[in-house]
Formats: sequence, structure tokens, C-alpha cells
Amino acid sequence: MTMAAAIESRTAEVKPWSRISRIASVDILRDLSQAETIWRSLEDQQQFSTAYQRFDFLSLWQRQVGQCDGLLPFIVVAYDAERRPLLLLPLVLTRRYGIRAARFLGGKHATFNMALWDRKFAADATADDLDALISAIREHSAVDVLALKQQPLRWRDLPNPMALLPSQPSANDCPLMTIVPGEPPTARIGTSFRRRLKAKERKLQTLSGYRYGLAATDTEIKRLLDWFFSVKPLRMAEQKLPNVFADPGIEDFIRGACMAPLADGGHVIDIHALECDDEVIAIFAGIADGHRFSMMFNTYTMSDNSRYSPGLILMRNIVDHYAERGYRALDLGIGSDDYKRLFCKSDEPIFDCFIPLSRRGKIAACAMSGLNRAKHLVKHHQVLFDLAQKLRSALHR
Repeated sequence: MTMAAAIESRTAEVKPWSRISRIASVDILRDLSQAETIWRSLEDQQQFSTAYQRFDFLSLWQRQVGQCDGLLPFIVVAYDAERRPLLLLPLVLTRRYGIRAARFLGGKHATFNMALWDRKFAADATADDLDALISAIREHSAVDVLALKQQPLRWRDLPNPMALLPSQPSANDCPLMTIVPGEPPTARIGTSFRRRLKAKERKLQTLSGYRYGLAATDTEIKRLLDWFFSVKPLRMAEQKLPNVFADPGIEDFIRGACMAPLADGGHVIDIHALECDDEVIAIFAGIADGHRFSMMFNTYTMSDNSRYSPGLILMRNIVDHYAERGYRALDLGIGSDDYKRLFCKSDEPIFDCFIPLSRRGKIAACAMSGLNRAKHLVKHHQVLFDLAQKLRSALHR
């Protein structure tokens, strides 16, 4: 073990900070099991975090994906003077080109990244609190830069305190639908669009056993995932895209998360499907937390039934499903695909922070920031975006 690794493998107890910050000490943990009790207490609905930061979701990701990539947990826990946890940053260490960067656990599979906060602390956290946190990480680790991407500017009714740090807009947008309880279904999806979908669905309703449902049993989940992992590569090849689900550990992670039960009776990842007796027609899978459904992955049949827009029909069912259960929001994940704009008329503001912790980190943070600004420019300039799409297509022929 290298000296740097040895230093970071211990729990670092940090000296108390000045009274201008309520953060009195910080622990840096390199084992998820050490953080589990505090972690689960901060993911309670009464606290402040997203469902993507659930321990069950990120611990599965680290075991199946992070370890395959040689990533090491870097969990930062801040306490007040009485050792009450104020926040937990679920990070992982990466090393490229000699730069040690701490990023959020979950990689591309987490649409949103956040710390897990004590709600009262989050409601009035100050820049001094964030400065104390960053100073503690700088003093007690060999990390060069914090690369904290895809953070929501707000979550539910509170601003994200991490926005007090230097930040910039994320490269991509996240289409969002806001749901107002008690409003009629046509307030969510307009009458004209619903009529068009119903006309298409009449074709599917002639199929024997046509149905919509949320997978509830292990048998149902396995059957739908077996279908997904056989069809999705074909769809991606059709679009001249690489099969990202073939990367080491990805399929095991997704299968594990879809099977993992939650205390409230759901699963870490829920799968919604349109089916008939002869085939699965379409699936959408995502995370639900009682307030928001956030889509993660989807695909639809290669058969002639694909002509009837089964993905859009399934999305309408999902919107109505969660609206009837009192949900307030639904998002379709990062990216501005055309179908998402049929349902989501606004965007979730998301931002990135690149915080240097060393001299090398200053160079790395500048490079990361510049690259993300360039991506943002391309994604928000139609001519540049079209050119990038053509280049990507040519490279994957």
C-alpha cells in the first residue's frame, strides 16, 4: 500500500473549526460499511437527499461497478460540536494522468448527485460551513480536486447548499414534469396528445393479454430484465451507439438494484412494462421516492408493434400512475431527446463544481471546467450539436 493510500484508508478525525461554522469535525471513511448507520439515518424522508444517494443503490453500484473500475470509496461525514451528523458526501476516488479526483459514487447511473444533509442544517447552511468542509478535506487527504457533477440547484423545497461553492451549469439538461395534486390528467398531458396515444393504443389492445403493469415479483423482474438485456443492444446498434450495458459489472448492478427490496415495499429500481401474451412491448425503469419518479433506462420491442409508439403509451401510463399516488414531479433523465419534450416542458437546473485542493488540482479543475463549458456550448447550440452527432455516427460505423 502506498503512503497516500495508507493515509486515506484511516478515519480522519479533524480538529474543531472556528465558531463561524457549525461543522466541528470531519471523518473521512474508506469503507461503506463504516458509514452505513449514519448514511441510512440521513436518507430518511425527513432529511434532505435524493433517492440516487440511497445506501442500497450506491453500495450495490460500488460492489458491482466501482470495484471493477478500481475505484475506492471516499465518504466524508461532517459533525457538529456534539458529534451529530450534519452531512455525508458519498464520493469515490479516481486517478487519471496522475491526478487524484474525488467524484460522486454512482457514475453515469445517478441522474442527480447530492450530499445527504441533516435537513435543519441544510436549510441555513452558509458559505463558512462549506469552506470548513472543503478545508477539512484538503487538510486530511491527498485528493487533488473535487469533481462534483450533476447536482440539482434545488431539491423539493430547499436550495442545495453546495451551490454556495463556485459552480457552473452542467453540460446537459434534465427534462422535468411538475405534477400539481388534484389537477385533471389533461393538465399533465394535453387532450390532443392523449387522443393520439389512445388511437395508437387501440392497435395494441387487439393483442391477446395486452396490459400495463409495475413488476412486483422476482420472477417478473427477472423476465423483464432478461428481455431488456437481449433487446437493448440491438436498439443501440441500430442507433450506431456502443452498448454501455456490456461494460463490466453494469448488468449485475442493474439486476441487483431491480431485485433489492425497500422497507416501504418497493424496489431500489422499479420496472414498468407494456406486455401482451406473446412478448414484452416496452419497459421504463427508474427510481421512485414518494415524491418523484426519475427514469433511468428503457427500450421497446423490435417487432412490428413498435409502429404504435409503445414507449410513449407506457410513459403516459407511468405519469398517470404516479400522479394518482400524490407524486409532485417526474423526470426522464439527462438529455434532451425529442420524446422527453412531449411530456416535460421545463428543465431541472443542475450544476457542477470543480474544487481544487492542491496545485495540481488547480490545473485539473481548470481543464475539467473548460471541457464541461465546451460540452454545454455544443449541447445548447443546434448547429454544433448536429455536427457532433454526425461525427459520433461516423466514428461508430
